[in-house]
Amino acid sequence: MVAPGAKAAPPNLASPPEPPPEQRQRPTLAPGHGDADAGHAAGPDAPLRGLTVALCNFREPSQTVAGGAEVFAWQVASYLVGQGATVYFLTSREPGQPRAERRDGIELRRMGNRYLVYLLVPLWLLLRRRRIDAAIDCMNGIPFFTPLVLRRRTRIICVVHHVHRLQFYAFFPRWLARIGCFIEGPVARLLYRKRTTVTISESSKRELRERLRWLAPIEVVHNGSPAVRPIASLPVSGDPAIVYVGRLVGHKHVDRVVELAAELAAKRPGLHVHVVGRGPEYDRLAERARRPDVAGRVHLHGYLPEAEKNAIVSGARLNVTASEFEGWGLTVIEAAALGIPTVAYDVPGLRDSVRDGVTGWLVKEGERLADVVDRALEELSDPQVRERMSRACRMWAQEFTWGKTGATIAALITAKLDETSREKS
Repeated sequence: MVAPGAKAAPPNLASPPEPPPEQRQRPTLAPGHGDADAGHAAGPDAPLRGLTVALCNFREPSQTVAGGAEVFAWQVASYLVGQGATVYFLTSREPGQPRAERRDGIELRRMGNRYLVYLLVPLWLLLRRRRIDAAIDCMNGIPFFTPLVLRRRTRIICVVHHVHRLQFYAFFPRWLARIGCFIEGPVARLLYRKRTTVTISESSKRELRERLRWLAPIEVVHNGSPAVRPIASLPVSGDPAIVYVGRLVGHKHVDRVVELAAELAAKRPGLHVHVVGRGPEYDRLAERARRPDVAGRVHLHGYLPEAEKNAIVSGARLNVTASEFEGWGLTVIEAAALGIPTVAYDVPGLRDSVRDGVTGWLVKEGERLADVVDRALEELSDPQVRERMSRACRMWAQEFTWGKTGATIAALITAKLDETSREKS
C-alpha cells in the first residue's frame, strides 16, 4: 500500500484529487518564479510598451500534465508583461477551464483539445495578424505554423526544448510517428529556416543540427530558477529518502524510481521513495506500491503546493529522474537550489543540467540506475561529501534565473524589431 502520510493519496489509492478549481487555475509556481525574478507589473520605463506578443504553447501551467516547458513559457510571458508588452498566451483547453482569462497580466486564450489546438491557434492568429507584432512559437514536436499565418515582418521566435523523435515512436503507431517526424524535421526545418530558434541546452542545440539538420540560427536560453523558495515544516520518512518530482507520464519512467525501493531493499532497508506529481501513471504506480516488497516505503504524494513540495525535496538525500529524453531538466535545478544532488541518465539535456561528480551522477550506457543510485547514496553517507555537493548544487542553481531567461528572449524580439524599423526607414 502507499505509505501512511502520503498526503494526496486517498485511502482507496484512486487517482489523487485535483486541487479545487480556484487553485487549479493558478500556475503552480513558487513566489519568485515570476514575481521576484521577472515581475508582471510594467514599470515607468517599460521598453516593450505598446508591443503585442502572441505566445503559442501546447499547455499552460495550471493544466494537469503541465511540465517544464509550460513553466518556461509562462515565465517568458510574465517577463514580457513586466516590460510593458501585451501578451496573449494561446494554448489548449481542458474540460471546465474558461476560454478566456487574464492572469498575472497575461491574456490567456484557451482553445481546442491537444489536437485541435494546432488548428485553432493558427486560425486565431490569422484573424488578428495585423495586431500581432511578435510571436513565440513553442514547438512541442509539432509547430503552430506561425510563419504561414502572420505578416512577413512579424518577429517570430521558434522555441524547441528537445527533439521529439523518440517520443513520437514511443507513444504513436509507426505510421503516425513517421508523420510527426516529417513535420518536426523537413517541414519545420524549411518553414522556420529564417526565424531565430531558441533551445534550452547545448545538447538540444546539437540534436537540432545533427538529427533535424536545422537551418535557422539557434540561441541557447537556459531555464531559470525561482529566487524565493518557501519550505513547509514536514517530516520526510526514510533513512535515506530519495525523491522524484514531475509529471507521472510514461516517458518519464517513474516506475524505475519506484522500483528502487525493491532493488535496494536488501542493502538499504531504511530507503524510502517519495514521488511528487500527478498524471495518468498514478494508478499504475499506486498498484505497484501496494505490493509487499515495497509496501510502506513508497509514498505517492500527488499534487503538492510549492512549500510542501520543497519540504519533501529538501528532506531527501537524493533526487532521481529516470527520463531518457529531456531538453534540460528543470526539476534538477530546482532540487539543486535546495542543495539536493541528482542521479539522471547521461542523455541530451540532463547531461547539461547535472554536472557529473559535482552536482550529481550520470548513469552511463551499460550502467544500471539502481547501481548508480546506490553508489551515490554511499558517497553521500559521508557528511563532508554531502556538504560539499550541497554547496556545489546551490552555487550551480544560482547561475539560472527567470530574469535572465526573460531578458534574453526580450532582447531577441527587440533586436529584430529594430532591424525591421531600420529597413522600413
